[in-house]
Amino acid sequence: MKSVIIYGSRYGSSRRYAEQLSALTGVPAVSFEDDPPVSGVETPVYIGGLYAGGVLGLKKTFRSRAPEPGQRLIVATVGLADPLLEENVRNIRVSLRKQLSSAWLERAGVFHLRGAINYRLLSPGHRAVMALLYRSLRRTPVEKWSAEDRALADTYGKCADFFDFSALAPLVRALGLHGPA
Repeated sequence: MKSVIIYGSRYGSSRRYAEQLSALTGVPAVSFEDDPPVSGVETPVYIGGLYAGGVLGLKKTFRSRAPEPGQRLIVATVGLADPLLEENVRNIRVSLRKQLSSAWLERAGVFHLRGAINYRLLSPGHRAVMALLYRSLRRTPVEKWSAEDRALADTYGKCADFFDFSALAPLVRALGLHGPA
């Protein structure tokens, strides 16, 4: 198989991007929870939601699999943090180094997409974590907030949707395809 789109999505943002990329390219999309094969796939594409522990499902999908000769990887993270801010990208890449082996990282093209959040749909555990983060943030002087801190403050308790399907165009190009993106 030439390519497969694997996604790690808890609340649907990564799944939406994966399904749209699949529609644009004809490449099948499957959840990491289905343990899709990576061996024999020329270019796995991983689209995963950003959480405190990193990219959902990325480590599980690639930890026990070494890249094959000529195999490359495309990773797209999905989160609320603005990927146009270098500070956010730097933090995401630190997390990726903890989840992927250096062999995979050397072969990876990394992209960043913005997702959505709806506090009413969060699990009780995630709501509690976000509340703790927000309370802690409010005790910090605003001038010391990072870009991620500002994003948390701006979206806390709300519905925020930053979806931009046109942001998939670079992934289509990275796959070497020329779809409607």
